[in-house]
Amino acid sequence: MVDPGIRAKRGQSGESHARAWLEGHGYTCVATNWHCPDGELDLVMRTGNELVFVEVKTRVGDRFGRAADAVSESKRQKILDAAEWFVADHPQYHDMIWRGDIVAVTIHPATGIAQVEHLVNALVES
Repeated sequence: MVDPGIRAKRGQSGESHARAWLEGHGYTCVATNWHCPDGELDLVMRTGNELVFVEVKTRVGDRFGRAADAVSESKRQKILDAAEWFVADHPQYHDMIWRGDIVAVTIHPATGIAQVEHLVNALVES
C-alpha cells in the first residue's frame, strides 16, 4: 500500500503535469481542486467556447494498469454531477458548451519522465 502522503504528492504532481500540458495546447485554467457536495473537480479548463472538466489520473509505470482506466462509472457520474454544480455556481459559464475529459499521467519509474494521454469527452455516460 502506498503511503497517503506519497499518493497525495503524486496526485499533485500529476495535476501539475496535466495543467501544464493542457495550457501548452491552448487551454486556460479556470479552477483547480474545486469542491462541492457531490465531490471534487481536479481541473476546470477553458478552450475556445468550451468549458472542460478534467479528471487527472496519475500512475508510476503501468504495472497496475493504465491510468486512464482508473475512472470507474460511479466516479464518472460524480464528476459530471460536480460539473453541474460548478456551472450552476458560476453564471458566467451558463451559456458555454461543456465536456468531461480524462488526462492520464504515467510517470516512468526509472526516469521520472511523465507521459500525458488526453482523452477528450471521456466522461460521457455509457
